[in-house]
Amino acid sequence: MSKGDVDGAGRRTIMGCLIEVCTMGAEMGHTIQLIEETPYRFRIERHGSMRVPGVVLASRVLLPEDQALQQVVNVATLPGIVRASYAMPDLHWGYGFPIGGVAATDIAAGGVVSPGGVGFDISCGVRLLAADIDRDRLAPRLNRLLDRLDHAIPRGAGPGAVWHLTGRSQLEKVLCDGARYAVEQGHGVARDLERCEDFGGVADADVSQVGSRAVERGLNQVGSLGSGNHFLEIQAVEEVYDEVVTAAFGLSRGQVCVMIHCGSRGLGHQICTDHVRVMEKAMPYYGITVPDRQLACAPVDSPEGRAYLGAMAAAANYGRANRQLLGEATRRAFADIADGGLDLVYDVSHNLAKIETHDGTRLCVHRKGATRALPPYHPGLPADLAPVGQPVLIPGTMGTASYVLTGVSGGEAFHSTCHGAGRTQSRHRAARSVSGRRLRDRLEAQGIVVRGVTWRGLAEETPAAYKDIDAVITASEGAGLCRRIARLVPLGVVKG
Repeated sequence: MSKGDVDGAGRRTIMGCLIEVCTMGAEMGHTIQLIEETPYRFRIERHGSMRVPGVVLASRVLLPEDQALQQVVNVATLPGIVRASYAMPDLHWGYGFPIGGVAATDIAAGGVVSPGGVGFDISCGVRLLAADIDRDRLAPRLNRLLDRLDHAIPRGAGPGAVWHLTGRSQLEKVLCDGARYAVEQGHGVARDLERCEDFGGVADADVSQVGSRAVERGLNQVGSLGSGNHFLEIQAVEEVYDEVVTAAFGLSRGQVCVMIHCGSRGLGHQICTDHVRVMEKAMPYYGITVPDRQLACAPVDSPEGRAYLGAMAAAANYGRANRQLLGEATRRAFADIADGGLDLVYDVSHNLAKIETHDGTRLCVHRKGATRALPPYHPGLPADLAPVGQPVLIPGTMGTASYVLTGVSGGEAFHSTCHGAGRTQSRHRAARSVSGRRLRDRLEAQGIVVRGVTWRGLAEETPAAYKDIDAVITASEGAGLCRRIARLVPLGVVKG
């Protein structure tokens, strides 16, 4: 087998169908070998304490050069893991699990649940709403609409919310019922729940497993965008790839949409923190060792595992209610400024562990920075979407594009796909590369109206800090995970 090319940084050597990646960071100099099975599927053979192989569903250009591949290997050591430790095309380094990581464990065989396989922003996800106006009609009112949203949407790292809860008892109803409770209280319409993953709420939430500090942090943030990569974006449907499915989703070329990306705020972060500590202490009791302490875990059927899943479900419901509230605030702004209405296309999470049955086996499926993509006629779909599959919402960056996809039959990785473009730069590095003011000016020169909280926060989310979203979608399709339906371009963005 003859040696092929070496990239400019000397980090990747191609030797026929064998690719060697020298990871950066803490494991500098450690080489991981991948076998290129197809242009969009790479395998890391089992070695050491790996229980299953690693499978990276990406293209060569999207393979990461950080610790993410080592994390794929580490996840493959978890007790009870089945099939493979999967990585999506937007793969990059995360806490314990890589972001873009998917792993399922067999519950009956002692399979574990790991908070690192969900992340700190539990049930972070995307909501897409379709307007009854097109971009030409909105154009003369776009700046006024962004001004209204800038004022109406609470965001930033601290407290602030659309919905001011009366106290812990009302918060507990949010934690138990999610968007269902928000709609019951007048924040939305019944149809919204038909177009939400899990119909608006995750079952088996256990508020007794949500600590007092998490409750304190969650009381004043229901209906807020947060910070970091969270956003509310006004978009237009630029391209349609399947007219029939696009129409079934309620979309058409030129139509205005709103995409909202946020999660469970401080409450979810605190729940993850609390339960990682508990599992770290519990692992010796169960005889579990992991190569990275960030993979702290416990058997799904253990007291610690059940406690985490109950608290995680409560945080997921908080995240669902949060996006429901933000959607309602946006509806009010549209009605007042644009004289238009908004219908929910879909709402789906990309940080969650769910108990699912695949091939007759009950599994705990972790999706960390990965989106569920149900195929046509899956029982989890509402009746009107059953013939076409689940809408899959993939945000890009505020300077490029986002995509609407649909699930396909036979998709690998437990009906999962990517969740976004995937970072290539740290926030610190991104902020050093461009000033927020200059980035704002550049985006507005492209016709994209921007409303941010701080200049640094805007710079941290520069499009240059992310992978090419078109390449990510091409790889997702090429790997057989999903199918593209429509391409959306940004008109205006409200940044957290």
